[in-house]
Amino acid sequence: MKKWASVLAMASLCAACGGGTPDDTAAGAASNEPGVLSKAAAAIGVPQYRDVTLPAGTTLRLELKSAVASDSSRVEDAVRAELRQPVSVDGTEVLPVGTEVAGSVTNVERSGRVKGRARVSYRFNSLSHAGQQYDIKTAALSHQAEATKGEDATKIAVGAGAGAAIGAILGGGDGAAKGAAIGGGAGTGVVLATRGEEVRIGPGASVTTRLTEPLTIRVRVS
Repeated sequence: MKKWASVLAMASLCAACGGGTPDDTAAGAASNEPGVLSKAAAAIGVPQYRDVTLPAGTTLRLELKSAVASDSSRVEDAVRAELRQPVSVDGTEVLPVGTEVAGSVTNVERSGRVKGRARVSYRFNSLSHAGQQYDIKTAALSHQAEATKGEDATKIAVGAGAGAAIGAILGGGDGAAKGAAIGGGAGTGVVLATRGEEVRIGPGASVTTRLTEPLTIRVRVS
């Protein structure tokens, strides 16, 4: 309050210094009030701000601060991250490194025993900057486990080979064929009883998303 009282006092002084009749002075002060107040505020060190809009499509390069995983995360679990690179508009830094964003897990799929790869998805919906919190909308991020078909085929082949070897020892050629069939079936059973790889992303992982709607940030200019 004291600062703004000083601003108004200085503004009045600036207006009075313009000379002319009282009516002219009042009219001049009224017409120039925004500029006078701005200059007076700057003169005594009152922070000045302006609004800067980040357009939809702006890239946010992030570092995760919390873990997400297909076998432990649940839908609506909190997810946190920080900017690992600043965001600038026309050469002016709007969001510095370390700006915090928060969101939640939106989808979790564990790896299936027969088919289906593990997946975990999440998105961010809030951003904190200079003591203020902003609602944001970003594209969803999704991580999927690698396919295990090659490993599954190896398990079945090993099972068939072992069965053929045992069958050949016990019953010759026919035994080998029967053993291979039995062994292959056993290998398939192992695959059906074993889940595939899960997907786990830990803190410190680099991820990249983008804004899907414009975001207006209040930026200090002085």
